[in-house]
Amino acid sequence: MTNHHARLSLIALVAMAVACSARDSTVVTRTDTSATSTAACDAGNGGITLPAGFCATVFADRVGTARHIAVSAAGDLYVMLSGGAVLALRDTNHDGHSDVRATVGRAGGTGIAIRGNDLYADVQSAIVRYHLIAGQLQPSATPDTIVRGIPTGGHNARNIAIDSSGNLFVNVGSITNICEQGTRDPCSELPTRAGIWRFDANATGQTFSSGEHFAIGIRNAIGLAVHPTDGRLYATQHGRDNLYQSYGRLFSVDDGAENPAEELLQINRGDDMGWPYCYYDFRAARVVLGPEYGGDRTQVGRCSTAKAPLTVFPGHWAPNGLLFYTGGMFPSHYRNGAFVAFHGSWNRAPRPQAGFRVTFVPAVNGSLSSTYETFADGFAGSTSISDPNSAAYRPTGLAQGMDGALFVTDDKTGRIWRIVYRGN
Repeated sequence: MTNHHARLSLIALVAMAVACSARDSTVVTRTDTSATSTAACDAGNGGITLPAGFCATVFADRVGTARHIAVSAAGDLYVMLSGGAVLALRDTNHDGHSDVRATVGRAGGTGIAIRGNDLYADVQSAIVRYHLIAGQLQPSATPDTIVRGIPTGGHNARNIAIDSSGNLFVNVGSITNICEQGTRDPCSELPTRAGIWRFDANATGQTFSSGEHFAIGIRNAIGLAVHPTDGRLYATQHGRDNLYQSYGRLFSVDDGAENPAEELLQINRGDDMGWPYCYYDFRAARVVLGPEYGGDRTQVGRCSTAKAPLTVFPGHWAPNGLLFYTGGMFPSHYRNGAFVAFHGSWNRAPRPQAGFRVTFVPAVNGSLSSTYETFADGFAGSTSISDPNSAAYRPTGLAQGMDGALFVTDDKTGRIWRIVYRGN
């Protein structure tokens, strides 16, 4: 098929009453994703390792700080660039590499979602909505403001998920590591931070204070996803830092590297996951009371009512992306299971840093397994990383293509992989 190279021109956009810029793209008809499924993979899979039968192309490269991503019904990829724009990408010649792009806005954060013909985007203190226009890569010029007045600062990723009923879930991470500002007990952050809020995805002009405080005690849930069959909300949680550094009498160097566990959570209305009072301790194999609140790695105390995770991972891997796989391309083993992208953290020192991979948690009896497997690896480029910024790539966002391919973003160099299954 002939390549269609689009000439991009600068147009004016307005977002929340401030001027934003964008580049419009040539109108192209709906992408034929079935053709893309058979495109040849790149030699070396773009620098990562995959299970037998899988391979990858570099769908786009050096795009900026690529955070979360979403795929439209036309097969176009929309990428949130931290501190920048929404980047729209299209593969017109079905070779597994994007060849047309456009940008929207200039106040991006982390979260992005598509519902029907609407694109929802995190612009730090607000969630806005663009309308996708049939046949066009560029959405409508002027967005609606769905929610405004979201607190900023601290853990500032405002990632989102939308269920089939139109509930919009927004993560608002904590300001601090372990409630160091204001009152520590009860933690003064909890009324407005470290939780998930629910809004109406269909309504404009909502304020943060008008939203429902759906769940509390979640330090930073950068991965949010709705299960495809049970409709329930799931999240990943970034665990706290500085256990070994602050409490050497309780934690060895190795204990500090592995604790607290990173967590995959199933979240219902009114759930309390325990932050800042509680954390999951690998040695105790349960949620226990934190040392700031009198814990000694064995006491449970008030944490007996904190909801336990479904799946735990080693400490300081930093889970950023969460995706339930519903496609038909991958083997049945992957159906309705959860992919988790780990960004890699900094608090395993003086031990090497870790994470920098995509794992998979299988579906089991309508829920998720307590165990996980590594799916995509090699992002770090080395087995001994002392500083996370020394890693070659840092996985962040996940999305499923219309043909069942898996997209993975890297927010360090701006690489985006498209992973497909070819069979053994």
